[in-house]
Amino acid sequence: MSSYRQITAVLGPTNTGKTHYAIERMLGYRTGVIGLPLRLLAREVYDRIVAARGPSVVALVTGEERIVPPRTQYWVCTVEAIPEGLGADFVAIDEIQLCADPERGHVFTDRLLRMRGTNETLFLGSDTMRGTISELVPEAQFMRRERMSTLSYSGSRKISRMQPRSAIVGFSVDNVYAIAELLRRQKGGSAVVMGALSPRTRNAQVEMYQNGDVDFLVATDAIGMGLNLDIDHVAFSSTTKFDGRRMRPLAPNELAQIAGRAGRGMSHGTFGVTGEAPELPDGVAEAIMEHRFTPVKKLNWRNSKLEFGTVDALIRSLEASPEDELLVKAREADDLGALKMVSRDAEITARASDGPSVKLLWDVCRIPDFRGISHAEHANLVEQIFGYLHQSGSVPDDWLARQVKRIDRTDGDIDALSKRLAFIRTWTYVAQRKGWVRDENHWRGETRAVEDRLSDALHERLTQRFVDRRTSVLLRRLKQKEALLAEVNDKGDVTVEGEFVGRLEGFRFMADKEASGQEAKTLKAASLQALAPQFHLRADRFYNAPDTEIDYTEQGGLMWGEHAVGKLVAGAEPMKPVVEVFVDDEAGADVAQKVERRLQHFMDRKIAALFEPLLNLSRDEELTGLARGFAFRMVENLGLITRGDVATEVKELDQDARGALRKHGIRFGQFTIFMPLLLKPAPTRLRLVLWSLSQGLQEFPESPPPGLVTVPSGDGTPRGYHTMAGYRAAGERAIRIDMLERLADMLRAEDSRGGFEAKADMLSITGMTLEQFADLMQGLGYKAEKAERPKVKADAEAKPEVAVETAEATDSDTPTEPAADDATTPEAATGDAAAPAEAVAEEVVAEATDADADDAADTAEASEPEVEAFYTFTWAGNRQGGNRNQRRGGQGGQRRNDREGGQAGPRGKGGKPQGRAGGKGGSRRDTGAKKFEARPPKKEKAIDPDNPFAAALMGLKNKD
Repeated sequence: MSSYRQITAVLGPTNTGKTHYAIERMLGYRTGVIGLPLRLLAREVYDRIVAARGPSVVALVTGEERIVPPRTQYWVCTVEAIPEGLGADFVAIDEIQLCADPERGHVFTDRLLRMRGTNETLFLGSDTMRGTISELVPEAQFMRRERMSTLSYSGSRKISRMQPRSAIVGFSVDNVYAIAELLRRQKGGSAVVMGALSPRTRNAQVEMYQNGDVDFLVATDAIGMGLNLDIDHVAFSSTTKFDGRRMRPLAPNELAQIAGRAGRGMSHGTFGVTGEAPELPDGVAEAIMEHRFTPVKKLNWRNSKLEFGTVDALIRSLEASPEDELLVKAREADDLGALKMVSRDAEITARASDGPSVKLLWDVCRIPDFRGISHAEHANLVEQIFGYLHQSGSVPDDWLARQVKRIDRTDGDIDALSKRLAFIRTWTYVAQRKGWVRDENHWRGETRAVEDRLSDALHERLTQRFVDRRTSVLLRRLKQKEALLAEVNDKGDVTVEGEFVGRLEGFRFMADKEASGQEAKTLKAASLQALAPQFHLRADRFYNAPDTEIDYTEQGGLMWGEHAVGKLVAGAEPMKPVVEVFVDDEAGADVAQKVERRLQHFMDRKIAALFEPLLNLSRDEELTGLARGFAFRMVENLGLITRGDVATEVKELDQDARGALRKHGIRFGQFTIFMPLLLKPAPTRLRLVLWSLSQGLQEFPESPPPGLVTVPSGDGTPRGYHTMAGYRAAGERAIRIDMLERLADMLRAEDSRGGFEAKADMLSITGMTLEQFADLMQGLGYKAEKAERPKVKADAEAKPEVAVETAEATDSDTPTEPAADDATTPEAATGDAAAPAEAVAEEVVAEATDADADDAADTAEASEPEVEAFYTFTWAGNRQGGNRNQRRGGQGGQRRNDREGGQAGPRGKGGKPQGRAGGKGGSRRDTGAKKFEARPPKKEKAIDPDNPFAAALMGLKNKD
């Protein structure tokens, strides 16, 4: 010990300048080392020394940061990270009273006992350490330093009445956040300082407090460790804390360490309590003010002479007990716990079979558990890293890159970013260890960059959540009676004194939040001052914007990007809506007119593009007479008309008129007359908006999702909505009108009087189940009778051979493609005009079915067959309704008289013969021969040149 020139313990309360004294002493030597309790404080001291001597001679070494220039003279380190064997002229250890700390005390005790400078050694800390230092380091000299300002107890005070330049201390993250949130609402905000923050985040928060952006600081006990801040008052929100194992009250000396942050330099400070914290006992308050505390009697210790022969020998050496009565064995630290846990793995113990391997394992186990997930998770990470280092000598770059990449994200809230910062500290620690990675400079820079990005993002989130900059700035400026500076950026954000106060959405100013009193008046005046020229600039940009930047909503709103700039209102005609703009009065009439003209141009072009077939129809000068009148009806109804609404007009149109209309894409369907091009999603969406406007609806119905054949018919939909949407309601669902016409084509081939079942094609095009299809058919005017029958087996399906053959023969005599245009209702298009072969087929099938039924009845007595449900559909409509204007039958293409009535079926009284001449059905009636003898044949109506199916039917008739 005598070889060391000088050992001094500089002891005293806070705010005595001990750290400043140590820095001055170190700079008086050629080389020096100073050990500090927190990396936050280490960074602060490093910056001070760099400012004095330059970065080329100052090193910073912490668990997660390592800056070591080639010509390093001065080392600034956390106590745990001080390199061994530096042999510096000067050594200083700050906050030496932490030798008594249950978690880290053994590290400080080791430095107290073993670390010395070749010329001078300083131990800085509390007076409570005087007795133990004199016993353990008898050659030490003592220097007492007095506090430069007074510290007074001010009792309890509500947060709402807290004075400016105050620090409120909490001992949990939740407590800190709750206090900061309360200060934001009542005082405009606060800075947040916690030990878990990175130095970059902490410095950014402290700077916000130091420069006056906020007047309050909310912190954990991390501020008690030498951080120099301009604090006038310290308030404790609690006097108990969780020390990692249990909740315990803070000792007077611990309270004093934190309270001593109040009053810096020659400025006096105060301390007290707030919130739910009880008043401090008089004895405790007096002890803090007079700096009288119970001396430290015992120091935590762990053996520093480790044995690396085997893992078990290492564990035994770490668990050795001290020989000095002033030392107590430290409780098991995280590194020893990790070593014990990984030593249970046979593979790890097999690898750690010699001294160097055991030492490597111990170095890996000393990686701090920054993540704090679980001991098992941390041990698993230790095993992975040790395996890589033992096998290949370094951590693989690709594996490390994956770990870092998962963390390198700046999205998420405060908690998510705080966790990522804790995670990246593990990899910054690994990157700082010499020889653990192949490219140390790269990984040190990479991990530091990730930490910086996360730190900046965390500072931003903390500020967003706990600082109301606008309130803070406005209140300060209003007190100073200064003119407020307002600006508007290119995104429309309005700022006053750099603080966001609202947004210009389109051509209307939307305040961010309501203000009151004088603040609201000042805010409004400043905002309008900035917005005056902005309105004109925006109007010019909007007028020259392409149509792709403008759109309309299904409720008739007009949007410029994501902002509403107007709405549509009904005009004189459905296809000529009028524009109403959303422009603040402060913008002026010129801006409003320019916006209105641009929106009107947009809508005119949109209508012209989407309804081009309809506009061409309205401008066709060659259409005359009834065709021109019908074209007007189509335009008036936006391209879709229910056939029943224009039955008379359709009947009066001759073939030439129809042909002229078809050239414009009009399809005369059985249920709807429409233009197929206008059924596309875009025209449908616009058509519903225009129709809703013309109907004066308060809430516009939305267009159905594109591509669906059927949609729910819905309750309470406006009359005419389904037609405008391109659908026809039938039962509980509505079917698209073009698919309905395809279905109608299929239904014409069926016997609607005798009854028929649904075919697979019918269900396929509708996408419905049999039950849903039955409901649809009833909605279309059919009667659906449900029944059950034995399920047909494979061998039984071939029984009615004669019926199948007859049906096939009948099919060969009839067209394979039903008429799709100028069609009539299902009743008129099926039963009344059925071919005689179909009737014969029905009879044969019926006879075969009766015979089969008898056989099935006998079989059923022996065993219960599997049954299946089926529906029989028959036409139940009224001929006097939609059928009175029909001109042509469906399958046979034969002429019919409207006076036949709706009740005549295949064997109807007084009806026409139901089969062709010479057909099998002719033997059942003699009326056909009498009619031919009574009058000459009727002149056939000319075939529609645009209906190829009608021509095919006439060809079949002539052939017969």
